[in-house]
Amino acid sequence: MSQRIEDYALIGDLHTAVLISKTGSLDWGCFPRFDSSAAFAAILGNETHGSWQLGPLGDGGMPAPATHRRYVGDTLVLESTWVTTNGTLRITDFMPPSEHQAHTPHVVRVVDAVSGRVAVRSRLHPRFDYGLVRPRIVPVGKRHVLVAGPDALWLDTTAPTAVVDGVLCSDFTVSEGDRITFTLTYRDSHQAPPAVISPETALARTLAYWEQWAAQCTYRGTYREAVIRSLITLKALTYAPTGGIVAAPTTSLPEDIGGSRNWDYRYCWLRDAAITLSSLLRTGYREEARDWAAWLLRAVAGDPSTLQIMYGITGKRRLPESELAHLPGHLDSRPVRIGNEAAHQLQLDVYGEVTETLDRARQAGLGVDETAADLQIALVGWLEAHWHEPDEGIWEVRGPRRHFVHSKVMAWVAVDRTVKLIESGAADGPLERWRVLRDTIHQDVCEKGYDPERNTFTQSYGSKELDASLLLIPQMGFLSPKDERVVGTIEAIQRELSTEDGFILRYPTEGDKAGVDGLKGDEGAFLACSFWLADDLAMIGKVDEARQLFEKLLDLRNDVGLLAEEWNSHLQQQVGNFPQAFSHVPLVDTAIGLEGASATGPSPRHGRACTLNPAGRDL
Repeated sequence: MSQRIEDYALIGDLHTAVLISKTGSLDWGCFPRFDSSAAFAAILGNETHGSWQLGPLGDGGMPAPATHRRYVGDTLVLESTWVTTNGTLRITDFMPPSEHQAHTPHVVRVVDAVSGRVAVRSRLHPRFDYGLVRPRIVPVGKRHVLVAGPDALWLDTTAPTAVVDGVLCSDFTVSEGDRITFTLTYRDSHQAPPAVISPETALARTLAYWEQWAAQCTYRGTYREAVIRSLITLKALTYAPTGGIVAAPTTSLPEDIGGSRNWDYRYCWLRDAAITLSSLLRTGYREEARDWAAWLLRAVAGDPSTLQIMYGITGKRRLPESELAHLPGHLDSRPVRIGNEAAHQLQLDVYGEVTETLDRARQAGLGVDETAADLQIALVGWLEAHWHEPDEGIWEVRGPRRHFVHSKVMAWVAVDRTVKLIESGAADGPLERWRVLRDTIHQDVCEKGYDPERNTFTQSYGSKELDASLLLIPQMGFLSPKDERVVGTIEAIQRELSTEDGFILRYPTEGDKAGVDGLKGDEGAFLACSFWLADDLAMIGKVDEARQLFEKLLDLRNDVGLLAEEWNSHLQQQVGNFPQAFSHVPLVDTAIGLEGASATGPSPRHGRACTLNPAGRDL
């Protein structure tokens, strides 16, 4: 059944992932890949849409929330403990990871009686095709197979099991020292039965895999626990066969509870590439960074005019969007969407993000070859003819196109990094012409995207609205953090886009009216933007304030260290798809930045100092 978004924990196998609630209910899971249809979709409705409840019963025979949960050390093995009047029960949940293309997904659940004598209930009822299709349950020796159409799930357990009204039921009592195991395995229905695995052996291998992976982290600073948990989460969102990283493993968890701001995030966004690559490199994960860069090159290959803002985990381009009317949505938040039609929007900022990613990969020596340089030249060649056009912008608005300032800034980034590439001798291109283009874009932004009366850049040309993406101006080196326009913009955003608890909205929304994004309703504070503010505060010398904001953001994590996309200050809960890569990546970057921040703040990696004449124009 639907619970608060932060009540869930993630386990995964580098091909897909599932969400398990505090009551021990597996309420979301797609097999065999992140972008497959869900076999468990209760998080978007109720238990009849697919769930697997496992745990002791509380008062009134209802599932009881765990007394406490944790991940075992630096792993993705979840341990939930119930302390009851009759004894203590522990359930260990995990999925054995694999980086091979040929992989069989397993969800393993181990029930241990720690003390006393505890009654336990398991109710397994998956519903294939996002809660629509009820499987047929067939006993096969000591096993059960749940099958419908192309999909099959095989259950192996040491618990007594019976089929009751289309549900696999196990009711048993465990005493101190007892162990009961469950293994659920996905298999295409036409394939032979999967091999039975040893849960104990699989657990040992899973613990060893994650411990060895986490040990590679080079960050040893104050916030190591939060950084390691975020990095493990990013790794868990990786589709190992291709290196692609999904934005989140879920679809349609609402940004506005009860509203329509519900999107499918099980895809790979190009703008995530640069910041993810940076975080991986800065923490010692060169192999993952190399795989991510390789995925990027494969995905964007071809005609620059057909560049998309996102792709499937294999680089697939077609991501048609549709609505699932049979699902009521998380806490009645409709519609539930699969696919994402924003894939074909014009978002000029992605050209800057792609070139920034290639630049960072090249500087890190990740083996980005000359074909990548050719691609970069082609991308800027296209951008040269189109940078002045309006677009949908970083936030994928579904309203009219505008001349978004962030988009223009990132167009400047694309040209700037490519000019430097040509200057280095690593590529051929119209150097002088693109130097002029770089200056032209810079001047255009400073003249049309800046409000001298309020001393702030604005969301779009001619607009008075603010936008938190403007916080990236100093981070991308467009202007120095010491520039008074940058300081003014940071202060304006902090003043006008802050929630009552000090976190940052992306931009103003209009409640019942359709706002700049073409949507009704409001949303929570965008966590990535709040981390960006902390970065900027450190850059302008307000290191103590930056650290205070960062630690407040850490306090928003759930009990196992996970963040969704947004924070609803009124409801005091997380909202949006979960867990969100775009929240965990800036957490890592901000932690690293604060560790080395001096009293004057760190300098951006790419800087361009600008002066002002009395009229406020860029000189």
